[in-house]
Parts: sequence; structure tokens; C-alpha cells
Amino acid sequence: MPWLFLLTSSFQHTWWGYNAISMNFSEFSKYLARLEDTPSRLEITRILSELFARSTPDEIDKICYLALGVLAPNYRGVVFNIAEKLMIKALALAYGVDESEVLKLYKKEGDLGNTAELLAQKSNLKNQNWTVAEVYEKLYKIAQDEGEESVERKVEKTAEILKGIEPLSARYLARIPLGKLRLGFSDKTIIDALSWMESGSKEGSKKIGEIYNILPDVGLLAKSIKEKGVSLAAKEAKPIVGVPILPMLAQRLKSPAEMIEKMGEVFVEPKFDGLRVLIHFARAKGKNKDMVRAFTRNSNDVTEMFPEILKIGEYIDAGEAIFDSEAVGMDPEMKRILDFQTTMKRRRVHDIGETSRKIPLSFQIFDVLYKDGSSLMNTPYDERREILEKMFKANKLFVVDEKVKTKDPEIINSEYRKRIKEGLEGILVKKCTAAYVSGRTGWRWVKMKQEEEARGKLPDTVDAVVMGYTVGKGKRAGFGIGQFLVGVTDPVSEKIKTLTKIGTGLTDEQFRELALRLQKLKVSGKPERYELHKNYTPDYWVEPKLVVELAGDDLTKSPIHTSGYALRFPRLVRFRDDKDAKDATNINEIGALYKLQIKK
Repeated sequence: MPWLFLLTSSFQHTWWGYNAISMNFSEFSKYLARLEDTPSRLEITRILSELFARSTPDEIDKICYLALGVLAPNYRGVVFNIAEKLMIKALALAYGVDESEVLKLYKKEGDLGNTAELLAQKSNLKNQNWTVAEVYEKLYKIAQDEGEESVERKVEKTAEILKGIEPLSARYLARIPLGKLRLGFSDKTIIDALSWMESGSKEGSKKIGEIYNILPDVGLLAKSIKEKGVSLAAKEAKPIVGVPILPMLAQRLKSPAEMIEKMGEVFVEPKFDGLRVLIHFARAKGKNKDMVRAFTRNSNDVTEMFPEILKIGEYIDAGEAIFDSEAVGMDPEMKRILDFQTTMKRRRVHDIGETSRKIPLSFQIFDVLYKDGSSLMNTPYDERREILEKMFKANKLFVVDEKVKTKDPEIINSEYRKRIKEGLEGILVKKCTAAYVSGRTGWRWVKMKQEEEARGKLPDTVDAVVMGYTVGKGKRAGFGIGQFLVGVTDPVSEKIKTLTKIGTGLTDEQFRELALRLQKLKVSGKPERYELHKNYTPDYWVEPKLVVELAGDDLTKSPIHTSGYALRFPRLVRFRDDKDAKDATNINEIGALYKLQIKK
């Protein structure tokens, strides 16, 4: 097998000695072609490991991004803003043909990448032998170009790159700015491939995954491992202000008594129906402004959504810090806490000034993960809380959460009843000695929410990915949607597998909003990640980008739904714009919820 050469001592000497030659984009494209033709995830992992081993430390980050069809991770907000019409113009300009000819070929091929390859084959333009890094920098400059006539410049610069690369490279170059590379793998596969690069197996994946939780940027991650190796990279890994950390998530347990049994002494804290926000702060030197960033749980930068957050430096005693918090909207007239969906209206940044006046908020700060050069993630929670409380001056904008320390299940019940009476969602119960561990692992945090009949009888809601939709009949025909199919993620295969179809329980307004959202995500064919029985094939497929929170009466075992479970009597609770597919509920969590339901 071709990947076996990775284990030879001569190649490892070249890799660790940094004597590798920079990779040409044409060579990179051959790897992309192999990945595109490979359905096996294991083989994809091996091909990627070969690609990473062949790369230099200076280019491996760029190779990771481009292999995923992006220029940077979500938090950096780098987007091309190139639509299909603009790519058609770029292809016409690059290859000296009329746009109508490009459009005709595109309709025949159904893919602008294949269209670009065929046009490049006919053109006989000279290959400039640019390196991956050179092409990446050209693309990055195109993405950064803004202002008057930037659209025309983007088309011209894209055409210039196309002129300088050979046909196979043109196939992938045309797809990347459109966001349509889709080679069937994600960050998780890259983590496995980095382990294969070093050891020829997945034995290092767990350790690399732990680094990724602190540094969820595959480019920075790969560069660190390429330069230092897995062991040293893991030893030196710590949060970086400005790079989001993957958040810790809460589990579900049946009763307060079981919580104490599994967790020992705990803190009981209020659970708000807000937006999870990780706040990054670095105090400015001289006349510069403080660096403040706000990230959602799926690592999107939402700083513009919260102009108030820029004031945090006035209230804390620290040069640098990373906090975990919940942004909670307030109704200034009713003097009550607003729900998540209302708070999320802050996303309308075009009128954020007016919206922030209508929806004032506070940040409920409940954890500190980093302070002045030191990671606190492995520090016991009770010690982190002590540090946190000493950091903040009294104020109404950044409020450190209240807490009650206990070993008594009845106090947990009492706090729960108190918070429900106050109009909150419930409580969070946190193990006093727990480290901050990304994801939903172990019995460190447990949530206890109100069981509302209107939301369903299942012990908890499910965050599912919308996979496709079917056109409705009668009244729903006017909405353009009658039912939609949702799935949950398989953490092993990275596939998205079906859980239920939903056609009831939505208001007219929700149907209209859903139709508008899905129109923008519609694709011509079934995405590679989807796995489903033919009985559930929708009229239209959509990209796995919209996550919805669902309630239901119960979960049953299903021989037809590919997740192995079916959610019965599902209802839409809300759109989860703070989450993407990787944050959706996975099959293991569905299994745990199924068992919890049986206990109940």
C-alpha cells in the first residue's frame, strides 16, 4: 500500500529534518483526486497522512484548510463571497470563451469544477508550477478584497489563477471558492490522519483530539504536530486568546440522588435560556484598544452581536483571560429574562444598535479557563470559581453566577424549584473537583430542566441536522415545504443518519422561515455524509448546515432509520443558529437518552 512508505526511517528523517520540498499545487490536486475517488474513510485517512507527511511545516496548515475547501476556520470569518455566476464569468475570462459556452457546458456536467477542467484541457495554457502556499496566498487575497469594484477584481484575480494551473488543478480551484469541494471528511479525519502521519496508526488520535479541544483549528494543530510531534505538542498545548476553545457540555441524570452518587460534592447554579458565549480578552498596551472576542459554542465569532462586551476590561483584574458565559437578554419593561430565540435577534447586525437597545443583556459568567499566561482548564472547578470571583468588580453587565455548594440531594431539588419559579430553565449541577473538559464526557456537569408537556415527554431535547425536505400539499404548498427529514451524527463514521421526519407542530411563521432557510441550502444531489433508507428520500436535499432543536414523546428502536432510533411525535422547539452539524446530538447521546427514558 502507498501509505506504508510513511513508516520508513529515511522519510521520517526528511520530515523531522524539514528537508522536504514545498509542494506544487498540481501535486496537491492529485491527492485531492485520490481522495475524491475513495469512499473508504480508512483509506481517506491514509491518503491524508501521506499528504501531510509529504508537506513542510510552513505549508501543512494551508494544505489542511484547502483540503477541507476553506481558507481558515470559522472563527476567522474568511469567506470568498463568490457565487456560481461570478465563477462562470471567471472561467469565461480565463479560457477566452463566451459565458454562454461555459453555462452550456456547466448544465451538461452539473459541476463547475468539471467544467473548469474541460475548458482548461482545450485551452493549452502554460502551467506556472505554483506551490500550494502561492495559490493559497492568491486565494486569501481574493477573499480579503472588499470595497468598490471588488467583485470585478475577484473575477479577474480568480481568472488569473485559473490561467496558471493545469486542468486537474482547475477542477478543484473552481470548487473551493464556491464551497463545493466536499471530499467526504471533516476535522476528525484530519486528526486521525495526523496520528497516522507519525505512527502509522490511530494510537495518537485521542491525544491529538485533546489538543484540538483546546486549539480547534486544524491548520494550527497540524503545524504544531509537524514541528514538535504529538507528545511535545500535547505537553505544550494551552489556550490562545483569540482562538476559541471547544466548550464543556452537560450530561443528563435521572435524579439529584444519582447526581450526588456519581459526582460527590457539587455546585448548583442557575440554568439560563441564553446564548453560550466564550469571551476572550487581552488588555491593550499604550493607546491601542483592548482585544475582545466573543465566540459561540461552534466557534463562530459573534463579537459584533454584543457591542457591550467591549467594556469587559473595565471590570476585570487581568491582562489576558478567557471566560465561559451565557449571554442572557432582558425585557427592560417587564424586568424579566427573555428566551433564547429573542436573544438571538441580536444576530441582525445591520441594526445592532437599535436591537441592543430593545434587547439589553447581561453576561452570566460561570467559568475562567485562562488567566495571564496560565491555563486553568485542569484546575479543579472550585479553585477556578474562587479565581473567577476575585477577578470581577461588582457590576450589572458581567455577573458571576450564583452557586450553592452541597452534598445533599434535597438542596439540589430546592434550588431547582427556586429557579423554575424565577422563570429560568432549571439548574446546572457541577462536580466541585472537575477539570474543564470539552464535550459531553464523564459526570462533571449535569443539567436539570423543567419537563414541560408542551415540549414533549422525552427527558431532554435533541439537536438534529436538517437533511432534506418534501413539498407540501394544500396550505403547506404555499410554504414550499410540508415535511423535513432530520438526522444525528455518527461519531465513528462521521455520517449523518436519519432520526425522524417532521411535518406537524410548526407554526405558519416557522414553516415560512424554514422554507427560506432551506432554499439557500438546497443542493442537486445527496450529500456524501448522508446515510438513509430509500423510504425516506426527500424531494430536495440540503447541505448539513441547519440544526434544529426538537422535543418528542419518546425514542424507539427503529430498523429503518439508519441511526437505529426513531423520535416519535417530534416538535420543533427552535432553530439552533449557535450550532452546526458537528455540534448536533450524536448516536451515542441518543442511545443514552433512550436508556434514560426507560429508567424514567
